[in-house]
Amino acid sequence: MEKESFLTRYGRLVAGPKSKWVTVVFWIVLTAVLSAVLPGVNQTVNNAAQNLPASMASMQADALARSEFTSDSGLPALVVWYRPSGLVQEDLAAVQKLAKDLEEKPLENQKAVPPLHKLPLPALQAQVSKDGTTLVAPIFFEEETPSEKLKESFAAVEERASAIIGSNPFDSASGLDEQKLHARMTGPAGISVDASALFKKADVSLLLATVLLVLILLILLYRSPILAIVPLIGVGFAYGLVSPLLGALADSGAIEIDSQAVSIMTVLLFGAGTDYCLFIVAKYRQLLLEEQDRYRAMRLALGGSSGAVAMSGLTVVISLFVLMFAKYGVYQRFAAPFSLSILIMGLASLTLVPALLAIFGRVSFYPFVPRTPQMAEELAKRKNKPAKRQQSVGRFSQALGKFVVRRPWQILIVCVLLLGGLAVYSGTTKYTFNTLQSFPEDIPSREGFALISDHFTPGTLAPVKVIVDANGKQTTVKEELAKLPFAVNVTGPVQGSANKQLEAYELEFNVDPYSNEAMDRIPVVRETAAAALQKAGIDGEKVWVGGQTAVQYDTRELNERDEKVVMPIVIGLIALLLVAYLRSIVATFYLIATVVLSYFSALGAGWFILHEVMGASAIQGFIPLYAFVFLVALGEDYNIFMISSIWQKRKFMPLRDAIAQGVSETSSVITSAGLILAGTFAVLATLPIQVLVQFGTVTAIGILLDTFVVRPFLVPAITVLLGKWAFWPGKAVPGAVQDSAGAKYRA
Repeated sequence: MEKESFLTRYGRLVAGPKSKWVTVVFWIVLTAVLSAVLPGVNQTVNNAAQNLPASMASMQADALARSEFTSDSGLPALVVWYRPSGLVQEDLAAVQKLAKDLEEKPLENQKAVPPLHKLPLPALQAQVSKDGTTLVAPIFFEEETPSEKLKESFAAVEERASAIIGSNPFDSASGLDEQKLHARMTGPAGISVDASALFKKADVSLLLATVLLVLILLILLYRSPILAIVPLIGVGFAYGLVSPLLGALADSGAIEIDSQAVSIMTVLLFGAGTDYCLFIVAKYRQLLLEEQDRYRAMRLALGGSSGAVAMSGLTVVISLFVLMFAKYGVYQRFAAPFSLSILIMGLASLTLVPALLAIFGRVSFYPFVPRTPQMAEELAKRKNKPAKRQQSVGRFSQALGKFVVRRPWQILIVCVLLLGGLAVYSGTTKYTFNTLQSFPEDIPSREGFALISDHFTPGTLAPVKVIVDANGKQTTVKEELAKLPFAVNVTGPVQGSANKQLEAYELEFNVDPYSNEAMDRIPVVRETAAAALQKAGIDGEKVWVGGQTAVQYDTRELNERDEKVVMPIVIGLIALLLVAYLRSIVATFYLIATVVLSYFSALGAGWFILHEVMGASAIQGFIPLYAFVFLVALGEDYNIFMISSIWQKRKFMPLRDAIAQGVSETSSVITSAGLILAGTFAVLATLPIQVLVQFGTVTAIGILLDTFVVRPFLVPAITVLLGKWAFWPGKAVPGAVQDSAGAKYRA
C-alpha cells in the first residue's frame, strides 16, 4: 500500500467522507459562539488614538501646554462664519448669542469658549477678516474627546445656531450662496470628525463593492457559480472569527484599532483570502482529471499545495506583524488586524474550504466538471457523443512555459528595462503629510480651511506654540520670532500657571500649516527661540515647539525612522523563511530582489498615474511603507507558489522542463489570483479618502506587475539562466527519472 505523506493524512483529517462535516460544523459553532459573546471589531475602533509617542518633542510641548497653559489649551474646533456679501450686525449678534449659550450650557467635553458675547460690537468687528466676510470663533474640547462625542457636540452646535438664526448655516447643500450666512466646522476637532465619518461611510460601501467584485471576477474567470461562492464562504467565516477576536483584544486594551485599519483589513481578507482558496482549488481541479475518487483527489491536492499555501500565508503574517516594530501609531494599529486576519484566513483555506469542496465534489466546477479520461468516455457513451479530452493546462499556458525557457535572455532584458525604468521614475515622487489634502474638497473641515486661507492667513488654522523656560529673565524670544520671514503674527508671552518661569508664544505661518514648507520651518523656529535664550544666558535646550505643524514634522521624522527599521526587518525575515523552505541562498536572493524591484516600479507607475492622470500634486508620505509591506509580502506569495511547483518537478525531470511545466501549471491560477487581489485593492481607489485611493492604486499596480511580469517571465527566466546554481547550496538538479516515478509523483 502506498505510504501517505503527513500533508495527505492531514487532508483525510479535514476533508474526508465524514470529517468534512465535522470541519464545517466546527467553523459554524466557533464563529457563532465568538460572535455572540465578544464585541465586534467595529464596536471597539478608536479613531482618536495617539499616533506619536509621548517622548516626541511636539508631544512634550503639547503636554506642557495642557498642564501649564490651561486657559486656551484643548482640542480646538474652529467655527468659520462666512457671508460672501459681507457679515452684517445681525450675523455678529447671532455669533455672540451662540457664544453665550455655549458658556451657559456647555457641550459635553467642552473645555472653554471665548467670551465673544462680552465683547463690544466694534471689538468683535475688528476680528472679522479685512474684506468683512469671515469670522473664526473657536470652541475648545478636552484633548482626548473621541470623534463620536465631537460629532454629537457639533450636531448640538448646529441645532443651537439654527434656532438662533432661523435657518441652518451649516447646510452645504446649496453651496456658498451670496445672500446667506454660512458656517463650517474645521480645525483639529473638525478634521477628526470628518476623518471618522469618511472611514465609517467607506466601510459599508467598501465591503459591498469588494464582495461584488470578487464574486464577478470569480464567475468570469472560473465560469462556475458554485466555485465563485465557496471562497467567499471561507472569507466570510474568517471575517466572522477575526472580528470578535480583534474586538476582544481591543476591548481588553491589549491593542488599538482604528477605522482605517479595519477598511484595509477587509480588502486584504477578500483579496489574499480568495487567493489562498484558489491555490487549493487549482490543485484540486488538476487532480480530479486524474483521480476518480474526489476524497483522494482532495487529500493529494492538500498534500501537493498546502505546504506552499501555509508558507505563503506565514510569510504574509510575519511580514505584516513586523509593523509592530514601527513607532508611528497608525502602523502599529495595522499589525494585529492584518496579521491575525491572514492567519485565520490561512487556516480557513486549509480546513473549511477543502471541506466545502469535498462536500460539493466535482459539482463545484459545474458546468465545466473535471473528469478522468475513463469518466469522460463513459459519459460520452451514455450521450452517444465523442469523448472530449480535458486538459489541466490550457494551450496559452503551455506556450507561455515553453517561451520562457526558449528566450530567457530576451525576457530578462525586457523585464529589467521595463521595471527598472519605472523604478527610476519613482525617484521623482513628491510626498506630503497634509491631512486635509486627503479629504474631498466639499467636506466641511476642508471648506472651512479654504475660507480661512482665502480671507485670513492660513496659519490661523493651526498656530505653532513655542514654550520656553526663561528662568525669570528678560528675553527677546518674541522679537526674534517676529523677525522670521514666514511669521505673520506672534503673540505672547503667557506665563505658566504652576511654573512661572515658563513662557508661551503663538506664531502663525504665512503658508498652509500642514504643508511640507511649514514643517521644514519647525527646526528654524526651535533654533531661533533657543538662540534668543542663549543670548540672555539661558540654556537653549529649554525650548518646546508644539501645535499641528510640529506634530506633522515629528510624524514625518518618525515615518522616516520606521521605513529604515521595518523594511530591512521584513526583508530579513522573508529571507530566513525562504532559505528554510527552499534550502537555496541563490533562489532566496533573486526572489527577494525581484519583489523589491517590483515594489519600486509600482511606486513609479503609481506616481505617474496619480500625478499625470489623476492630477495629484503629491502623495501621502505613508504610502511607501504601506505599499512595501503589502507588495513584498504578497508578491513573495506568488513567488513561493510558482517556485514550489518548479522545485517539485525538477525531482523527476530536467530543470528546463520543470520550469516550463511549473510556469504552465501555475500561470492561470496566479493570473486569476492576481486579478482578484489587484481588483480588491483597486476598490480602495473608489473611496473619497485620498490616502486610501493612493494606497489602493499603487498596491493594485504592484500586484499586476507581479502577476503579469515578474512571476510568469522574470523569475522563471532568471531560474533558467542560473540553471543548477539556482538551487545552491542545495543538490544539483537530477536528470529525468522513470515515467512511473514521475506519474507517481504527479498523482
